[in-house]
Amino acid sequence: MATYEEELERFRPVIRRLTRVVLLGKKIEVRGAGNFMLSGPNVLVGNHIGSFKDVALLFKAVPRPIFFTANRELFDAAEFHAVIRRHLERHFKEFGLTVNKLLGPLKSAFVRYVSSRIGRIGTVPVDISPGRQKGESLALVESHLRAGRAVVALQGRGRLRRMYANPFLEPFKSGVAHIAHNLRVRAGVDVAVTPMAFLGTHRPMLIPARVRLNVGPPLYIRDFQGGDERETIEKFRGAMEARVRALFFELLSG
Repeated sequence: MATYEEELERFRPVIRRLTRVVLLGKKIEVRGAGNFMLSGPNVLVGNHIGSFKDVALLFKAVPRPIFFTANRELFDAAEFHAVIRRHLERHFKEFGLTVNKLLGPLKSAFVRYVSSRIGRIGTVPVDISPGRQKGESLALVESHLRAGRAVVALQGRGRLRRMYANPFLEPFKSGVAHIAHNLRVRAGVDVAVTPMAFLGTHRPMLIPARVRLNVGPPLYIRDFQGGDERETIEKFRGAMEARVRALFFELLSG
């Protein structure tokens, strides 16, 4: 049976073509590329404002195989169709349904291809519904990290959310901090967590725009020890969120 790395390499030409399509018309700028970890267990965290464009940019920028956590709906063709329709309606407003119909056969082929293969390249399905248990997903991420892989765990819904003071930056969940703590305490694995910030990927597909990614030095939970496990996890969650926020404002000021 092929490893996830072998499957990922097999689909590399397709991923490269899809990346070009998703980022068509976008001028790309990556800062801090030297901060990417070239080997060893690594979680890449950042704001998530550009749905597929964030993913495409990382496939283009990160110099090693990467594995993603992704909305569980993308693994089912019917649910994936609904995700794309909502995405088009959000970006194109009243023209969204028209664009959805025009894309018809092309979209159907894309959905069938991706939904039937996304699990084969090591993508971790996550139920993003509030209050749902994430234990199985966390365990799968931990297994990737134990094998020395890099996993992307973006924080957000892939779009701007006006309910927050800064719609570009949602509050971080504690999942990555839990994983880093568990692996350090139970397995002696010190996971590097690479903070990143996106800007411009919220612009609609096919619309010319500049998209930027700012990458910071890795963080380690060992540097954020608290009085107990809960305090340590919360300190590390807060540190990741604060660092991504700082990287984001560096992009704005730049």
